[in-house]
Amino acid sequence: MPLRVSPYLHVDPERVYNPLTDRALTPSDPLFARLAQFRSAGTPDADLEAGGWIVGRDVDLSTRHRLKIVSLETLTTCNQACYFCPVSIAPRDDVAMDPALFVRIVDELTGFRDSLEAVFLQNYNEPTVDRRFVENVRTLFAADLPVAVLSNGSGFTPAKIDALMEAEPLRFLCINLSTLDRVRYAKDRGEDHLPLVLKNLEYMKDLELALQMKIVVLGRGDETHQHDFEAISARFEGSRFEVTRNTVMDRAGWLDVGLKAEEPSRRLAGCDNVGSRPLQHLHINPQGKAIFCCEDYDEKYVVGDLNGSTITQVLEGEELAKLRRWSYGQEDSPADFMCRHCIFARHEGE
Repeated sequence: MPLRVSPYLHVDPERVYNPLTDRALTPSDPLFARLAQFRSAGTPDADLEAGGWIVGRDVDLSTRHRLKIVSLETLTTCNQACYFCPVSIAPRDDVAMDPALFVRIVDELTGFRDSLEAVFLQNYNEPTVDRRFVENVRTLFAADLPVAVLSNGSGFTPAKIDALMEAEPLRFLCINLSTLDRVRYAKDRGEDHLPLVLKNLEYMKDLELALQMKIVVLGRGDETHQHDFEAISARFEGSRFEVTRNTVMDRAGWLDVGLKAEEPSRRLAGCDNVGSRPLQHLHINPQGKAIFCCEDYDEKYVVGDLNGSTITQVLEGEELAKLRRWSYGQEDSPADFMCRHCIFARHEGE
């Protein structure tokens, strides 16, 4: 059978990554040079084929996946309206997930333990305002699943911290914090929550609440952003928090703020948004709908409904397979396809 390079590889000058196997080749690996040789001369190589680096020309990989990250949004509610989030412009109606559906989804996710790295309890919501937040985390713990939480910190009260400390550490905890300036915080987020946030962070900063604890300083990438990063780093120096900085972005063209994509007409060649969203992520909203990507705030690209389908059926379904082919340039996508307007999209020739 004629062979070709797998169409889902992320090929860079010093690294080739396969999202379907979660393996990478670098120049120190002999297969790195052999893959380059195959790309230039088409020389058959059994080791490359066995490793999934090359595949038969007629092999369709678009229904395959390696589930690493799940966003399991249990309610739509957010208690802030941040300038860098669509919630500030188009807040959603409050909807909570049926507890029975949550339990069934968690049960199905246990079948992916070997590949799962994190189950996040949010997307565009603030997970700690959910009255079932602690109970949901405990359900995930009981299923032996890796729990991750992204939060603005306002609802992460000492009582909730103590309740979680009675169980086991989260796999990952990330608090988004933009400034220690109370006036600017309220302006940026629509709520005067900074004193409450800092009180909660002070309480948890030296506790093993999570195996990895981060504070991400969000800003516009300017001098003010740098000063905020330095101030927050100094305040939490010596604590369990690692402080990093991120520049806000436009959510695949949804917002007019921060980093933006260039030349949306270029041919797509994959996704670098915390791995590969099309191949490694699953986003579930409170109604049980599976959404193609976290950047799809309008939920235009629904790839399945877990009220009537299993997770496996969604991951291997034709709707998601089609969007994988679009995002990896295996089929030409519409001009308004969201990946064409996303800063995380890979493009042919890069």
